[in-house]
Amino acid sequence: MIDINHEINKLISFAVNHKLIKNEDKIFSANSLIGILGLNSFNLESVGETTFSKSPDSILSKILDFAVENNLIENTETERDLLDTKLMGALTPRPSDVISEFEKLMKISPVNATDYFYGLGISSNYIRSERTAKNICWKTKTDFGNLDITINISKPEKDPRDIAKAKTIKSSGYPKCLLCKENEGFYGHHGHPARQNIRLIPINLNGRKWYFQYSPYSYYNEHCIVLCEDHVPMKISHETFENLLAFIEKFPHYFLGSNADLPIVGGSILSHDHYQGGRYVFAMDNAPIEKIYNYNDDVEVGRIKWPLSAIRLNSKNPEKIIKLSDRILSAWREYSDESVGIFAYSDGEAHNTVTPISRRKGENYEMDLVLRNNRTTEEHPLGIFHPHSDVHHIKKENIGLIEVMGLAVLPARLKTSLEKISEALRDNKNSLPSELEIHENWYQYLRSKYENLNDFDEIKNVIRSEVGHVFARVLTDCGVYKRDSKGIEAFDKFTEGVLR
Repeated sequence: MIDINHEINKLISFAVNHKLIKNEDKIFSANSLIGILGLNSFNLESVGETTFSKSPDSILSKILDFAVENNLIENTETERDLLDTKLMGALTPRPSDVISEFEKLMKISPVNATDYFYGLGISSNYIRSERTAKNICWKTKTDFGNLDITINISKPEKDPRDIAKAKTIKSSGYPKCLLCKENEGFYGHHGHPARQNIRLIPINLNGRKWYFQYSPYSYYNEHCIVLCEDHVPMKISHETFENLLAFIEKFPHYFLGSNADLPIVGGSILSHDHYQGGRYVFAMDNAPIEKIYNYNDDVEVGRIKWPLSAIRLNSKNPEKIIKLSDRILSAWREYSDESVGIFAYSDGEAHNTVTPISRRKGENYEMDLVLRNNRTTEEHPLGIFHPHSDVHHIKKENIGLIEVMGLAVLPARLKTSLEKISEALRDNKNSLPSELEIHENWYQYLRSKYENLNDFDEIKNVIRSEVGHVFARVLTDCGVYKRDSKGIEAFDKFTEGVLR
């Protein structure tokens, strides 16, 4: 039997401990919580010297179990999420208070401000840190540095009961998408997640209002999103480069990049202009420059050692980086080279764009421009410069900004698949069971390479390493210029032509 009065007291104490509310707010906040839970009484009590974690997840879990037992909700992931978000929304400071505190801390330092805001996201349970901690993560050493590999099990699969209820909800078109500013405080339903506990920080980027928030499912440290005030489509342009560098000028401890603005090579949301950033060093950040091009306008321009085709610009002068980035983008939009299969257009459809990534290096600004092309053929219907079919057993989805920088976000199905493949390799099975047929060719390769390997822990480690190398191949597939002499010569031809 769950003592709901005690659990509410624990949640109130958590909120005070994490500065979501003040001591004077206890009764007011408790009344909000019991109203949500349909209770008609509450007794304030001491919960002792409880050591609280950063997240309220364990406390909320018991309150949600109470709600299920008392038929307030069905025991599905969506209904539990809708209720726990409503509960935490009652404890999360109002947007104006959060903005005021953030701006006050910005005057001390940007690090202080983002530390506060990120901490708030975790303690309000908007950032689902307990779930992302369940992701399976490792690094694999490759020719391109230590690539990050993540099997994403933090986002639960939809319960059939939730899917059925979502079908009954008529779309209101409000909010228009998951990135619109109107999500702040939105109650949510089976067709749209609740967002009572999200907070947005308005920031000025080149005279236009944008909003700064964190991702609820972080793939790396302080994974943030910067979204346009208006619901307008993704578009890489001169303004994009201005915005990216304006942001890292305000927050020099963060990087900021943008997904490409075309299908196949872009992200999952192309309908709302936005950027992604954070406080993390990816393998791409450390990629060495293989060749420095001849360019004299106070900007160092280089080709980096990376599986995708990337041009790196570095300068103390952000305006010169913006100007050159725009020049490269404009040239690339129209560029074709039949000798390496690059066509800017087919049947009137544009194919060329870039994935830009900005960061600070000391006093300097740095911009990586990753050249992308989304053309398809009968042989490669999902994209010529997209993971090819022989690696779809590991990664079939689009390669967006995060993967471009060297962090694989792999599907949850791989958790079980890799466990079974490890067992088959240990037991020297001739083939995999039928449900793992998609991995059969890879398994035979593993068998021949590791036929004398018997230690189960070592087998699991080498399989993880091999997954990392498959991801490196995935990224190589996405490179518009291949890393052979013909490809590098063609890459240099394009870049040197733009810089003349």
